[in-house]
Amino acid sequence: QVQLVESGGGLVQAGGSLRLSCAASGRTFISYAVGWFRQAPGKEREFVAAISWGGVSTSYADSVKGRFTISRDNAMHTVYLQMNSLKPEDTALYYCATASGGSWLHIHSESTFGSWGQGTQVTVSS
Repeated sequence: QVQLVESGGGLVQAGGSLRLSCAASGRTFISYAVGWFRQAPGKEREFVAAISWGGVSTSYADSVKGRFTISRDNAMHTVYLQMNSLKPEDTALYYCATASGGSWLHIHSESTFGSWGQGTQVTVSS
């Protein structure tokens, strides 16, 4: 099973940027699509972005389109989430996860993902 560790979170002012990293162990990492989800206090976990195993396909939540960019470096076993123009409503615990199979059509669904990291906190001040 793939082990995932997120990093790069922190406190930033509105309008600022952060880059999150998701480092994976295990050579099978390159076979998986990877997604980022987030959970704000008192809210359910929600889809943020995903990238296919080869990096050809990406998908974003409407709330982050044009501001966030997901990318991957399979040689480094790492997936990145570049977050620009951050807003206070982006404040959340951000998780990365690997898809356990299934169709790309369901990539927005948590049930598509099998292995999860512990999360990294992002706080955006107004």
